[in-house]
Amino acid sequence: MDIRAAKDRSLLYSNIRSFFTDRGYLELETPTLSPDLIPEATIDDFASLFSNEFSVTHEMYMIPSPEIFIKKFLAENPVSVFEISKCFRNCEQLGRTHNPEFTMLEYYTIGFDEKDSIALTEEMIRKTALENCPESVLRPFEILTVREAVLKYTGLDLDSLQNPRDLRAAAEKLGLPVPGPEPWDDTFNRIFINFVETALPTDHPVCLTDYPKQIECLAKVQGNYRRRWELYINGLEVANCYFEEDDEDIARDYYRREYQKLLSLRSNNGKTIPDVDESFCDIFANFPRCSGVAIGLDRLLMTETGASDIDSVLLFPFSRMLGL
Repeated sequence: MDIRAAKDRSLLYSNIRSFFTDRGYLELETPTLSPDLIPEATIDDFASLFSNEFSVTHEMYMIPSPEIFIKKFLAENPVSVFEISKCFRNCEQLGRTHNPEFTMLEYYTIGFDEKDSIALTEEMIRKTALENCPESVLRPFEILTVREAVLKYTGLDLDSLQNPRDLRAAAEKLGLPVPGPEPWDDTFNRIFINFVETALPTDHPVCLTDYPKQIECLAKVQGNYRRRWELYINGLEVANCYFEEDDEDIARDYYRREYQKLLSLRSNNGKTIPDVDESFCDIFANFPRCSGVAIGLDRLLMTETGASDIDSVLLFPFSRMLGL
């Protein structure tokens, strides 16, 4: 157990808090247990049970992100906010970059779109960095659209591959086996993980913008793409940003589709199916124009300290606690 890791984490959190409070952001502290979650079919959840002899028994869920509570707060209080919180994702692989319990920084800026948040995030990382942070972390962001990145590293133009069959044929020409008909986003992810992520430069941060609209999330759509970006540092995905959806009907349709997808994936495998509250979508009738960014602080610490695996920056990683 390395005291240096504890000191580095403490200093980074202190720097981040100063950065945001100096700019007028309000720090929140929201629950880590919730009676319902935003449905996300790609995320497995931890379930617990609230039990009280004088009250109801109710299944509760460890949050995979503080998004559900922060958005409820923003709907009633349109102010820029940030939170450093513990988050939980079940069935995570125990490897170099994953731990089922991790720390997330989320910040929402009123009046910003996703492009505004790129500049803010670049400034935040530079001004809060630890003293001996590698230069590769602090260099200016290279900004590419996902379409540009896919074209650069595979020669494929996503605008001409909007049909699942066309994208599948393109993937197979690249030598990727595609096991039967599958959704467009699954085939895209095969191409992206194998040919784009592995080719990204590691001597400077790379910000990939405008993700395909077929990858569903609560980010606004423009043409064939969603107004979101992801940040890679040293080849490691560190941050995710949305220009937040504020249309109530679009949000409600997303909520229902994603929950049905979640049910179809988990109904027969014994995994947790979290309760959802469709009234959550009522908040979008009064939701402010804003951009939200989520940064994995354990991964950011890895890049700033030169650590080769996530266990090096955690005092009590899962692998050690479970003797794996």
